[in-house]
Amino acid sequence: MELENALLWEVSAFEFILVTVVLGGAAAWMTGRSVAHSWETNKLLGFYIVLLTAAVRFIHFSLFNGSLISLHYYIVDLIVLLGIAFAAKRFTRSRQMASQYSFKFTRSGPFSWKDR
Repeated sequence: MELENALLWEVSAFEFILVTVVLGGAAAWMTGRSVAHSWETNKLLGFYIVLLTAAVRFIHFSLFNGSLISLHYYIVDLIVLLGIAFAAKRFTRSRQMASQYSFKFTRSGPFSWKDR
């Protein structure tokens, strides 16, 4: 294992992409979407992603013989999942604002809206 790769993933890039980005990322995207649909706060979304990251670390541990209690890899997974979850929330919120308040707002991109 090379040193620069050891900073991001434990065993292989495939494992990191499969478990953290694909499986955990899909769950983080759906969590962000759900929080946006219920008009909840970013603090609650952060709490949900902290729990989801613990589940992702457990999958790394149980299926791929990764370390279960490693602060470094937990933080790496947390950053990736938080990024995906907050992007999903912002994407969904942009669509909500443009559709529910179409008399006032219009979408100005995938993650933003503007006044009419």
